[in-house]
Amino acid sequence: MIQLQNVTKRIKENTVLDNVSYTFKSGFVYGLYGQNGSGKTMLLRAISGLINLDSGSIFIDGEKLHDKIEFPPETGIVIENMELLPECSAKRNLQMLAKIKNIADEKDIIFSLERVGLDPDSDKKVKKFSLGMKQRLNIAQAIFENQKIILLDEPTNALDEEAVQLIYKIIREEKSRGATIIVATHHKEDLKEVCDVILKIAEGKIVEKNENK
Repeated sequence: MIQLQNVTKRIKENTVLDNVSYTFKSGFVYGLYGQNGSGKTMLLRAISGLINLDSGSIFIDGEKLHDKIEFPPETGIVIENMELLPECSAKRNLQMLAKIKNIADEKDIIFSLERVGLDPDSDKKVKKFSLGMKQRLNIAQAIFENQKIILLDEPTNALDEEAVQLIYKIIREEKSRGATIIVATHHKEDLKEVCDVILKIAEGKIVEKNENK
């Protein structure tokens, strides 16, 4: 569970998150939509621990972020301009991630790549990947090792319709496993197929909430 209490973030004179309070429950898929600069990506960065707040608090399963924990444990994230290893294969990228996280289960690496439609046996370097293949690899990194929290910023960017449906299937599977999933996008319609709750963000505030039944 993720609890936001009066979360505020300023960049120079701009308030990009304005006193946001909300609770994201386990086993639900939440959608965030809004225009560029509305605050949806900044909210994902705040939850992931990538930025510090000016005021307010974020709790992950009762533990305060940047107090008892610096980064939320068991969290996968897809955000713009994620760094991949361009000279390595998809499998090698996940192997390096596993090494950083002190995980050594080769079966999980293979399974994660297969789930997103990438060949774990391919030696093709990431620098030669299409944008869609890179996005699939980003998502494989986010779902690797059964994360409790999955944060996805524009996860269907550069994907064809078949790949989009595959990602939706993965989101449903992760939800059934009990993960807390937050998906951010520009378009509300993109969220209706997989989200339980859809939140509109404008000027750094949650201004609208709809349950998607």
